[in-house]
Amino acid sequence: MIKVEDTFAEAFSMKASRLIITAYNQSWAIKAAESFCGFATSVIACGCEAGIESNLTADQTPDGRPGVSVLVFSMSSKELAKQILNRTGQCIMTSPTSAVFSGNSGEEKIPLGNALRYFGDGFQISKMIDEKRYWRIPVMDGEFICEDFAYQMKGIGGGNFLILGEDIANVLKAAELAVNKINKLKSVILPFPGGIVRSGSKVGSKYKNLIASTNFEYCPTLKGMVKSKLDKKIACVLEIVIDGIKKEDVELAMKVGILEILRTKSLTGINRISAGNYGGKLGPYLFKLKSVIA
Repeated sequence: MIKVEDTFAEAFSMKASRLIITAYNQSWAIKAAESFCGFATSVIACGCEAGIESNLTADQTPDGRPGVSVLVFSMSSKELAKQILNRTGQCIMTSPTSAVFSGNSGEEKIPLGNALRYFGDGFQISKMIDEKRYWRIPVMDGEFICEDFAYQMKGIGGGNFLILGEDIANVLKAAELAVNKINKLKSVILPFPGGIVRSGSKVGSKYKNLIASTNFEYCPTLKGMVKSKLDKKIACVLEIVIDGIKKEDVELAMKVGILEILRTKSLTGINRISAGNYGGKLGPYLFKLKSVIA
């Protein structure tokens, strides 16, 4: 019997945006998106958190080609705009056959083609379609098509749950099952590698220059040295971190992920489901596990 602890995940407000990346085929759209989302696991050091939201068929994209939607989250408007522009220029424009469009609307604009057009060295041209401006930038395989602006919207970062078990094989299997289920949802991403993080963090450190450090209460090798939250049976903890557009999106992702673990009868060696929080002092969103799965 897997115990769901009476605790909560603590999440916080972020700035977010959605981009639609298209290409000659699905494979190249995914390659461009994966490059864009590289080194974007945590705002602790990456500047943004990003991930592929979903694959898109040709009838779901602005230019009628296969594509993907990508979500990007950051703590400030300035950093969000910086990350989107740099990553688009270096990772999407460089990818063969790619194009990029805004995937949401909003009042706050983020320069996209509006800034990248200068790469065209004066040969770039624009076209207005349905009151939106698109830039055509000459590149060596033809033209890079880029919408004038992306747009900022509200987002939520840091939704999470912890999987506690007796060995890495079973805990990793449980985490992978949850990730596969969550990845089918829209409006959320799992920014860490494969959707799973082992280096859970806490705010602050004994070293004054670090803003975050290892969450020692959940480190199995430190059970005899610190006030641990792990009993003798638990030898492994993995965390799934979720960013979403709305509170309901994060809540649903946590629910389907946890329930997938609880309902998979073939799973063994999983003792508890818990969550990371900071006593309610860091973020305004508190996702109570028992309420989430009720």
